Amino acid sequence: MTGQTDDRIDSGTPHSARLWDYWLGGTDNFPADREAGAAIAGMMPSIVALAREDRRFLGRAVSHLVRDGGIRQILDIGSGLPTADNTHQVAQRIAPDTRVVYADNDPLVLIHARRLLTGSAEGRTAYVEADLDDPAALLARAAETLDLTEPVAINLLGILHFIRDDDRAHAIVGALADAVPAGSFLSIAHGCHDINTAEAHRIVEFWNERGTPKIKYRGSAEIAAFFDGLDLLDPGVVPCNRWRPDTDSAEIDVNQYCGVAVKR
Repeated sequence: MTGQTDDRIDSGTPHSARLWDYWLGGTDNFPADREAGAAIAGMMPSIVALAREDRRFLGRAVSHLVRDGGIRQILDIGSGLPTADNTHQVAQRIAPDTRVVYADNDPLVLIHARRLLTGSAEGRTAYVEADLDDPAALLARAAETLDLTEPVAINLLGILHFIRDDDRAHAIVGALADAVPAGSFLSIAHGCHDINTAEAHRIVEFWNERGTPKIKYRGSAEIAAFFDGLDLLDPGVVPCNRWRPDTDSAEIDVNQYCGVAVKR
């Protein structure tokens, strides 16, 4: 990518959405993102597998919730730059009437999402510019497309670890869960330091010195605590490659842990 498409885009500071795009083999990134991404991969080579396994988890989780959970509404928060098999594509292949709202606060994501994320004729796909740190405003925007009195699947994949204050992170998850009825689901994927601990701490420190937004990895028990009050689906909170794996899942566990829970 060359030039700037929005005066809010800082091409000289690595950004998490563009870093993720780089690791996934995309082209919506700048030299600063590629340099940071290559440096982080040098410290922890499994980070590229982590990005890919996060996307595979998204596909398996969304497929399960739509096919087996009866979900027809999805709120995908922190959706990142569009790539292959986005949430609405996975969901609407199974149930074309599924409505999907993407929410993100990055202007580059906004530009690409509005251009590329078009849904099925039967369903509806919308993108809202909103910040996870203001869940009330985010939910109000989502309610323009979704019926929050009916079950909703909320995706927080690779986003909650940017809320570094633990109390605030729990308050946000609680506000989202309280806003949807029984039969709704919550999916979380979150950076974890339980494995490759030294490398995990090193890349977090490296990123926080150079990139934006800042990040905080948590342990698996801390990640599981975000599901308190909900019923975790098997196999619980595990590395993304261990959540109901398919034949393409990596054998080496990655530092992105995930889980899916239902509200009873």
